[in-house]
Amino acid sequence: MTRTRSRIVGATLVAAVLLLSACSDDDEPNATTDTTESDAADETTTAADEGGNPYGSTEAEEETSDSTESTEAETAGATVATADTDLGTILVDGQGNTLYLFTSDAQGEPSTCVEGCAAAWPALAGTATAGDGVDEALIGTVTNADGTEQATYNDWPLYYYAQDTAPGDTNGQGVGGVWWVVDAEGNAIES
Repeated sequence: MTRTRSRIVGATLVAAVLLLSACSDDDEPNATTDTTESDAADETTTAADEGGNPYGSTEAEEETSDSTESTEAETAGATVATADTDLGTILVDGQGNTLYLFTSDAQGEPSTCVEGCAAAWPALAGTATAGDGVDEALIGTVTNADGTEQATYNDWPLYYYAQDTAPGDTNGQGVGGVWWVVDAEGNAIES
């Protein structure tokens, strides 16, 4: 009995030491967790792109909540310009990030992309200025139901796609059959 109790106490102490050392080592990422989260995000994105969700990855809500807030803050007073891509000449912001329109919106009306949709498709917030290749007369704003201003082009509210991770990415093109890149005249490029 004493021997069994000693083994249990010893095993408990070893487990406690391992637990404490794991908890105190905050500087090193957990590779297993990072890989699992990344794989789950890839699976969610693939499933969304293949069909069901017109908003794209619903996991974007969790993964991009911080980046969505910073994107919205950084885009106040953003530039709208054009860039040449495989899809043609499209609208981008001043850093070359692709801008989209949502055909479920109505031109000149507030955005209909809210809650989970807004997490996956952050708005180009505030008033934008004209950059290279755009018609300044087509730039405007719309006031959304929550009181925020969103930049528009040809009266279409403009959005980013949370799954675009670098300038020039066009991963949102055609998602759900309602999200499209925008040409220099302010029309959807549905290709």
